This record gives sequence, structure tokens and C-alpha cells, in this order.
Amino acid sequence: MSNFTTRPEILGTFGVVASTHWLATSVGMAILEKGGNAFDAAVATGFALQIAEPQLNGPAGEVPIILYHAASNETKVICGQGVAPAMATLEAYQNLGIDIMPGNGLMSAVVPGAFDAWMLLLHNYGTMTLREVLAPAIDYAQNGCPLVPKVSAAIEQVQELFQTEWTTSADLWLPDGKVPLPGSLYKNPTLAATYTRIIKESESTGGTREQQIAAARKIWSEGFIAETIDAFCQTTEVLDVTGQRNGALLRGSDMAEWEATLEEPLSYDYHNYTVFKTGPWGQGPVMLQQLALLKGFDLSGMSATDPDFIHLVQECAKLAYADRESFYGDPNFSEIPMETLLSDDYNAARRKLIGDTASMELRPGDIPGFGGPVFERQKTGNLASASAFGIGEPTVAKDEFSADVPKAEGVIEGDTVHLDIIDRFGNMISATPSGGWLQSSPAIPGLAFCLTNRAQMYWLDERSPSCIGPKRRPRTSLTPSMALRDGEPYLAWGTPGGDQQDQWSTHMFLRHVHFSMNLQESIEAPSFNSAHWPSSFYPRECEPGNLTMEGRFPQATIDELRRRGHNVVIEDDWSLGRLTAAAKEEGLLKAGANPRWMQGYAIGR
Repeated sequence: MSNFTTRPEILGTFGVVASTHWLATSVGMAILEKGGNAFDAAVATGFALQIAEPQLNGPAGEVPIILYHAASNETKVICGQGVAPAMATLEAYQNLGIDIMPGNGLMSAVVPGAFDAWMLLLHNYGTMTLREVLAPAIDYAQNGCPLVPKVSAAIEQVQELFQTEWTTSADLWLPDGKVPLPGSLYKNPTLAATYTRIIKESESTGGTREQQIAAARKIWSEGFIAETIDAFCQTTEVLDVTGQRNGALLRGSDMAEWEATLEEPLSYDYHNYTVFKTGPWGQGPVMLQQLALLKGFDLSGMSATDPDFIHLVQECAKLAYADRESFYGDPNFSEIPMETLLSDDYNAARRKLIGDTASMELRPGDIPGFGGPVFERQKTGNLASASAFGIGEPTVAKDEFSADVPKAEGVIEGDTVHLDIIDRFGNMISATPSGGWLQSSPAIPGLAFCLTNRAQMYWLDERSPSCIGPKRRPRTSLTPSMALRDGEPYLAWGTPGGDQQDQWSTHMFLRHVHFSMNLQESIEAPSFNSAHWPSSFYPRECEPGNLTMEGRFPQATIDELRRRGHNVVIEDDWSLGRLTAAAKEEGLLKAGANPRWMQGYAIGR
């Protein structure tokens, strides 16, 4: 396979920024140029992404963050995943006749976590003021941001729902009753005013930069933001994917009682790399489990399009994701046997399950005293009508706006956003914001954003470590990555993509490590993924044996994988993955970004 790429790997010494939208990437670089560090730039980039890709993330969403702080030589996780409301008991849903968490509406709202996580990052590790880092996002919201085709396509997908039921969203996203055209400037002055008010109220308290940021956190969790959300949740019932009109269990008190936290990352040593991920409240450890299995195979003589490579990676993913379904959950409420799951003995035994043909089973490990039930495909009725609600992390079908918008079948194409940044000081950060997308729930009047529905990731089964429960974190699919090489901070990377995140990110890492591909080559190589295990999103479907591949793979590779029993689905040549990455090597900074769908960009100098 040729290693020709559509764009170069970016090289520099001052700083590099990569994200899923060129405007946000430019915002991050502008902050670095103004003297900010990687953490200041990440906050500004994160808020800009809310405006540039509102169908993929919003102000009331969530974000997990992995950072390396050069001055203290420490790697940390910031958990910006909000928890279930105090009233969100298993019985509350059972009493409503709900047996699978809704994929949209208000019943699946959890505490919005992104704002507080960004503020914690800015407070502890940044150097700039809240006004400085929010200025670009406010400017785009006030004066207009050009819409990419997928924003228009997402709005069109839920246009009827907005006009007939979610009328506050229609007021916001259907100016003059029409879907805004791709390339048009879209403004959200109410959101600009919301952020401006937070800044003014926080500055009015006086004090230091840190004290003003602390005040902003309190304004969000207890001030006018929380008060407005509480009033909306207490008085509003909306049609959701259940076909019923349901209210919200979220209250202002839930927001007041939660804050983002600093945590130690999980890590795993793979050859001369140490890979860092979040804890099992997210799916992040599933990458570490894949690496623990793959470490027992010699991949060095293979290639990115070798059927042996794809088969091994696919079969290891099936075992790791089966363990995710059985064992993962919020470790504050369930004991998760991560030490065993990453141990040599456990993975040596699991590795023996991998044969020459594709497995059609979901096979979690057997760890006495641990693990919940493994769920089979959900029977949920008319999925076509469900998709009309824009449920889950949204997949956008082809439509009249652009031939570049991909097919829905087999593709989780736009769901989340991502950023990776390294500055001249050696600070590194990887973050995956999501939730609160425009089609998740009705827009809240006065705030001009909507609530996250991350609660759809809970199971309504008390045997599961991921069962719904008050103050529990949903097992989020959001999963940034960071790695040391030979003990030195080296790589930050990640991608949107729901359950595909820890597939595409793992594949990129393996291509970079084993096949000597640079960042851009690793990102652009033909991609693949599976839906073999239950989806994290409503309606929790799975496709046993599925192997979805880009059409750029050699026909001989496709034929061989089919011969081995994989249920191969061929997608468009450039359709799987939205990876970005940044690396630091002997003073040289590097970055790359996905060219698929012509949105992601990396820049640096």
C-alpha cells in the first residue's frame, strides 16, 4: 500500500493544534500565539467546537480530558462526565414502563459536565482569564459561524420533530421556518449573551483569575444557569423516542451537588509505550485490554492492509468489548476488576480463544464475583421511526445538501468532537467533548442550548455494573488517549465515533507503532471497525461478526476476511474515522488530522 497522504504531517517547534473542525483548530492556535499554554488553548478550542459543530456537542454536554503537565511531570484525567440525577432510580423508569433508556428527550438527561471540566482545567493549569478563552466562541455565536453541510443535514433530519413538538428548537435552528443552508452564517446571540453574562457576573466578584473562574463554576452550578435548567426540567414534558411525552428527572440540586474531578489515569505498558486512558466509567480501558491481548502476537511483519493484521485486531476487540459489557461501570459504585482484566495471566488465557476464523459469539471473561449479564440484541420495534428522532450519537444520512455526507448504514459518522494540543512548554492535552447536541433534547429558552442525553448508556438491569442509579456516571463512550514513549511524553490522540472510538484510535496507534507510519499516514490508512457487541446507544443493537471496511482495501484482503467468516460490509473509500493526533519528539512537534468529510485540520509552527 502506498503511504501517499492527502496532506502533510504538520511539523513545528512552537505549538501544534489538531481538532475536528478547522475553525476550532485556528482558535486554539491563536490562543497559543497570544501567549497561552496548551490548556488555555484547549478550553478556547472546546468552546469554539460547540459553535462550529453544534450537532455533535453543546454547552450542556460532557468531556473527558487527559493531560500532561510539564512543570509537575504528571499525567491526569479530568472527569467531565456528569452523573445521573438523584431521582434517576431503576424504579422510576420501570414505573413508566421503560425497559431501555431513551435515546433522546429529557428522561435521559444527566448533569451537564463539560463547562465545569473546562473551568477546572483552566483554573488548575491555565494562565488566561475566562474572558480571554471564551472570546472566540462568543464572537462566532454573536456574529455568525459558517455551517458545514452536516449541520444542515442534521437539522433537516429532525425538522419535522422540531416544528411539531420541540418548538423551542425550531425557534433556534429553523430561522424563517427553513433549514439553514450549508455555508450560510448561523448566529446564536442568546448563547453569546449567556456566556457574556457568566463572564460579567464572575468578574463582578473581583479577586484573582482563579477566584473569578471559581465564581463562574458556581454561577453555572447554582446561579442563573442551574436555575433556568431547573425551571425548564420541572415544567416541561416532551415527546421522545418512547413515543410518549416525558419530563426530566434532572434538577438544579443535582447540578449544585456535582463537580468535575481530577483523577489518576489507567495505564498499560505496550512494548516501549505507556498508554493512558480514563477509568472504567468510560470505555477507555477497552483499548488497554486490546493492547494486552495483542502484545502476545507478532505484528511487526504485517501491514495495515494485511488480512492477518485485521483479523487479529478484530478478534481481540471482540473479547475486550465483551468484557466492557460485563464488567465496566462507575468504580465509585461497583468494584471493577481492572487489575485482573489487564493482567498477563488473564490475557494469556483469553488469547487462546482467538482462532483462524471469525467468532460470532460475545465472550466475556469469567472472573468469580464480578461481571453482570451480557445482553443480546434488543428487540425495540420500528427502528426507522426511532432514527427520525436523531437518537444516539447522530449518524447523518446522505441528502440533498452534499454528496460528502455519508450513508447511515454501517457508519457512525459524526457524533462527537475531538482535540489534541501540544505547546512549546511540553504541555499536552487530549479531549473528547460531546453531548448536548442540537438533536438530543429541546433547546432551553433563555439559554439557547439543550441538555445531554448520556443516560442512554445505562442499562435498566440491577445486575449490570452499568445500571442506572443516582449520582452514578454513565459508562461513556468518550475516550481520549495519551502515551509515553521510552518514558517520555509523546502522543495525544483520539476520535469521535461512539463505540468505534477505541477501535479507530487503537488501529491508528498500531499502524504508527508497528508499521512506521507517521501521524498523517496512520490517520489516512484504510479504516475498519465492528458492531459485533451491543451498542452503547439506543436502541442497543449489535451485529455479530460484523466487519465494516473502507472500499480502499485490496480486494484480496476483503476476500480473505470473508473466507475466514467475517461478515464484511464495504463502505465508501473515505468514510470511517475522524482521528486527530499530536506528538512531541526531541523538541519537534508533530500533528495530523482526518481528511474525511473535509472538516478536521491540524496546524502548527
